Amino acid sequence: MKRWSIKQTADKSTVEKLGKMLNVSEPIAQLLYQRNLTDFEDAKIFFRPDLNNLHNPFLMKDMDAAVTRIQKAIAGNQKILIYGDYDVDGTTAVALVYSFLSTIYSNLDYYIPDRYAEGYGISFQGIDFAKQNSFDLIIALDCGIKSHDKIEYANSLGIDFIICDHHRPGETIPAAVAVLDPKREDCSYPFKELSGCGVGFKLMQALCIKLNIDVEKLYPYLDLVVVSTAADIVPIYGENRILAYYGLKQVNANPRPGIRAILELNKIKKQLSVSDLVFYIGPRINAAGRIDKGKRAVELLISKTKKEAEEFGAGINTSNTERKTIDSTITQEALALIAADENFGSRKSTVLFNPGWHKGVIGIVASRLIEKYYKPTIILTESNGKATGSARSVKDFDVYEAIDACSDLLEQFGGHKYAAGLTMLPENVDAFIQRFEQVVSSTIQDHLLIPEVEIDVEVDFKDITTKFYNVLKQFAPFGPDNMNPVFVTRGVICKGYARIVGETHIKFDVFQPESKESIFSAIGFGLAGMYDKIQTSVPFDICYTIEENDWNGIVNLQLNIKDIRFLE
Repeated sequence: MKRWSIKQTADKSTVEKLGKMLNVSEPIAQLLYQRNLTDFEDAKIFFRPDLNNLHNPFLMKDMDAAVTRIQKAIAGNQKILIYGDYDVDGTTAVALVYSFLSTIYSNLDYYIPDRYAEGYGISFQGIDFAKQNSFDLIIALDCGIKSHDKIEYANSLGIDFIICDHHRPGETIPAAVAVLDPKREDCSYPFKELSGCGVGFKLMQALCIKLNIDVEKLYPYLDLVVVSTAADIVPIYGENRILAYYGLKQVNANPRPGIRAILELNKIKKQLSVSDLVFYIGPRINAAGRIDKGKRAVELLISKTKKEAEEFGAGINTSNTERKTIDSTITQEALALIAADENFGSRKSTVLFNPGWHKGVIGIVASRLIEKYYKPTIILTESNGKATGSARSVKDFDVYEAIDACSDLLEQFGGHKYAAGLTMLPENVDAFIQRFEQVVSSTIQDHLLIPEVEIDVEVDFKDITTKFYNVLKQFAPFGPDNMNPVFVTRGVICKGYARIVGETHIKFDVFQPESKESIFSAIGFGLAGMYDKIQTSVPFDICYTIEENDWNGIVNLQLNIKDIRFLE
């Protein structure tokens, strides 16, 4: 059972006025209103993303200091180490900054910490590596905002740090040469939701400006930015929309050898969307750090030749296959633990601990459990003598804040509203499970524990014309805060041709009695249980997205059904 919620809509006069101003239909005008696009100029910026509208990078706190320190390193031929986290955001950020800097400076290298030996973020081992190899400057990407002790250690060794992060800071900022993070309270940068790779891009943009390098030389690296933007699930509006729009163009027209290798090895030939990057590219890049070493992902992404990329890509594909097997096994074990827990149904959170589980896949397992039980979820395992875990959340519940309320039981934690990582002493696990449940049960609203289908606009089938869909396509790229619009149509009837496909899905044709000439094919993933009832001529309501289905060269509009409600 899912709950349907319809977004706030404008009154009829406002919609009519907006529709006339922009020469669009009323449903399209409603979609624009919901995105706060209420005048011609705002709509133009939205529908025509322009790289000239990227913000001045020097508006970001500490950007001057960061660029000045890089200039000093270049002038003095100092060794620079590009350091990043082992996930998609971190490895794409390292690939971008390392690759671009390599075009103007050669005395540099990169470093990805080992997930198992070093853990998340900046490590003492990484700093020791820098000292042993005479690096003077470390540029940390997608990590570092809470690494006070590590930065102090580096300072004591005479190693400078530039931190480029996008996670929420703690109460104080580390004592680095420069700390770039739009989420700093004292940072007035106009856009707060960049990915870690996006912050790295802004640093390189600032360096281009300072060194009088044509900023267009940076644009071929936007394929890395859009992969990070997609995989890290950051909002796709404002500056991220511009970066994602042009990054997707790069991916689809001329991807770097590493990305092309992934696509070719997996026989992916379609035009890719943001969700395709999440599904096809992200997991494979992540698999390197989960199963092997995150450095393998950087090696793939900075590959310059087809042969080199194919070699690294094949290795990463192997890691991804192994990852799938491991996470499937652990998911089954987690489900068995839940089935054996007679108190599970009364709890509003899921926290499971097994010291033998593979650290590299516990975040994936947490997501799978949310798909089934829809509760804020944390999966814990043991690594280096400590309990370490990944948290995932349900829509509109801030799991980071819930973990923060348990911080006295933790060694460290960090992350976002919907995803976080945490570490604690094993003896604190039981107390943490109890406290986390108390926090969640006392703060979460009950309706948030029911999966939601968020509906944008109600339409009749007669509204869905070729012009309507052509305008709708221009709302892409879709992603958080600009999702593919979901429509609801009332009182439809199955015309026939219903069939179950792939055991759990259903395909059928559907129409509205008042406009029988508008007949659409529809597919409902996971909705095969409704097969019998939709064929009874009983009217039902559907909510859906609209897509193009290309079958044997014939392209038709298809409704992708999210849920069905019967009227009798």
